[in-house]
Amino acid sequence: MSKTHFGYESVEEQEKARRVRGVFDSVAPRYDMMNDLMSMGLHRAWKAFTLLRADLRPGHRVLDIAGGTGDLAQAFARKVGSGGLVVHTDINTSMLRVGRDRLLDAGLVLPTVACDAEKLPFPRDTFDRVSVGFGLRNMTHKDKALAEMCRVLKPGGKLLVLEFSKVARPLEKAYDWYSFNVLPRLGRLVAGDETSYRYLAESIRMHPGQEELKAMMKKCGFGHVDYHNLTAGVAALHVAIKC
Repeated sequence: MSKTHFGYESVEEQEKARRVRGVFDSVAPRYDMMNDLMSMGLHRAWKAFTLLRADLRPGHRVLDIAGGTGDLAQAFARKVGSGGLVVHTDINTSMLRVGRDRLLDAGLVLPTVACDAEKLPFPRDTFDRVSVGFGLRNMTHKDKALAEMCRVLKPGGKLLVLEFSKVARPLEKAYDWYSFNVLPRLGRLVAGDETSYRYLAESIRMHPGQEELKAMMKKCGFGHVDYHNLTAGVAALHVAIKC
């Protein structure tokens, strides 16, 4: 069986899937609160920029992968209107339930599907937009997932990948100190889970940097890829067009 990484550990591929599922089962109830605390609210600005770059129009069909608690799906649904479609998906059912309930509380009834991004259950050329927010780094075979995203997009469709990335060099030491000292303590105090937030910090370091991810996306079939550094590279939004 092939090996992959779970944070800094080398594990069997099936073991990674099980452990990632455990992380999100644990953090789901306080996921949004922790996002606000960890990013000091900046994740909301990053998602607002993603919505802006999505350039959605009434009637568009959108697939939200690793949609979690549904904040992006909710914003997309407001833009595409009653004539459009937003499909809210996640591989983790605990996260999906939290997101579904939040969407219902907001008066939105969206298709909610538990699925693996590496094996999307949708036909080719179905969606005008595909998004994945802070989920790509947890996928075992990122290339397979990106190829699937390309497959289900219509020609001319747009993929938006919002993910933690490589921070600007002058900030590396301060960012490392924050990631490995503050985040785990926040996780312990607020979510009762220090280990999952240590994994978060490690998984960010193992994720491809901006240029590496751009090259990977092109290799997976996208004709044009660009990226935008957000907050000095703490996060990056990669935007890819299927030609």
